[in-house]
Amino acid sequence: MVTSFNVPRLVIAAPSSGSGKTTVATGLMAAFSERGLAVSPHKAGPDYIDPGYHALATGRPGRNLDAFMCGPDLVAPLFAHGAAGCDLAVIEGVMGLYDGAAGRGELASTAQVAKLLGAPVVLVVDASSQSRSVAALVHGFASFDPQVRLGGVILNKVGSDRHEVMLREALEEAGMPVLGVLRRAPQVAAPSRHLGLVPVAERRSDAVASVSALADQVRAGCDLDALMALARTAPPLSCEAWSPDEALLPHPVPSRNGGSAPDPALHTPARPDLSGGPVVAVAGGAAFTFSYAEHTELLRAAGAEVVTFDPLRDEALPEGTTGLVIGGGFPEVYAPELSANEPLRKAVAAFAAAGGPVAAECAGLLYLARSLDGKPMCGVLDADARMSERLTLGYREAVAVSDSVLAPAGTRLRGHEFHRTVIEPGAGAAPAWGFTHPERRVEGFVADGVHASYLHTHWTAEPSVALRFAEAAAAHR
Repeated sequence: MVTSFNVPRLVIAAPSSGSGKTTVATGLMAAFSERGLAVSPHKAGPDYIDPGYHALATGRPGRNLDAFMCGPDLVAPLFAHGAAGCDLAVIEGVMGLYDGAAGRGELASTAQVAKLLGAPVVLVVDASSQSRSVAALVHGFASFDPQVRLGGVILNKVGSDRHEVMLREALEEAGMPVLGVLRRAPQVAAPSRHLGLVPVAERRSDAVASVSALADQVRAGCDLDALMALARTAPPLSCEAWSPDEALLPHPVPSRNGGSAPDPALHTPARPDLSGGPVVAVAGGAAFTFSYAEHTELLRAAGAEVVTFDPLRDEALPEGTTGLVIGGGFPEVYAPELSANEPLRKAVAAFAAAGGPVAAECAGLLYLARSLDGKPMCGVLDADARMSERLTLGYREAVAVSDSVLAPAGTRLRGHEFHRTVIEPGAGAAPAWGFTHPERRVEGFVADGVHASYLHTHWTAEPSVALRFAEAAAAHR
């Protein structure tokens, strides 16, 4: 049922990466939360790390809105699902305002998300090396796409009172409201490494202090009342909120041939009776921090009992485990500790050898390998992994090459790669995926109940993945 859904909302964007979007977005989330508001945190694009800081600031799951992986039609429903019952939603953008999937126009850009949500945009500008030119920059971003409503600017890294006066005068001439001014404050910066910020789970006490400092900085430098007033100008959305239960109901999907008639072969299968709930163990802790909240919600809706375990500390899989999910993260940082936990490595290997369903993405792929940077891993895969100088990053269009616990061969999904490691060989005798764009190659491993790949996917685009995995876990039980 399509309903009218309304929650005040803001998109925090920037002309380019490194301008301070995460600083401002996280600070705003924390500052408004401290006012007693229920703040819904969102991140445009596939990034896993920033939502961890958002969750810390708001006490709610950080949720991604990715128009490439999930499709534009799911952006508003997923937003409505996350923001239900909230007083305010803050959406942090990705890269520059108009940057999206390479060669695909506005697809997956912050601008597209803002338009799909009817949300006003606040532009965070790194003003450290400019004065009057800021007006020309902001004018260009405001006029580039008339459907994107730029509601104001937050000036970041302002050097002095005189610098602030010059910037304000220039923007006043351009008719653009200044909603905040932030001075350089290195004490609130979060540490980063080869794939971006260090995740919250690896520095929780320091991260709590950083988020608190961000809230203080934003509260002191931004007009929170004006920002809230701008957020309230967002019109109601007409959409049905996404629901994991509804997503798993049988439904027709468009024909492979592009027609409007449904293809009976592609109906979502009827929900099985999973009473008694298979136990799906999901890797967590500092080494495995990358996950989308909707994956767990879909598994639970499919009847699974989801239990988190930490491969750095736990020496056995959770009691009764019948399915194993090992997502992304930074196992390369913790290779010695993961290797030292031999009891768990053996337990994972034994579970896989017994045909247990295992879904491993990126970090999970490395953990299942024979070795990582020379350190013994689980040995489930006849492959070795190591750090590389080359960053592999980008969206992918993929087709399942082999039948697996996640999908039948021929299933098409969109995902992304994000790693600075390589695994040799890159694919097994039965590969997981064949990439069709932007390059053609096969990748990953399917063997018995194991599906291991570098590709990160968002299961809301194909909920049958969660249902199929839950069925496999129930059958293994």
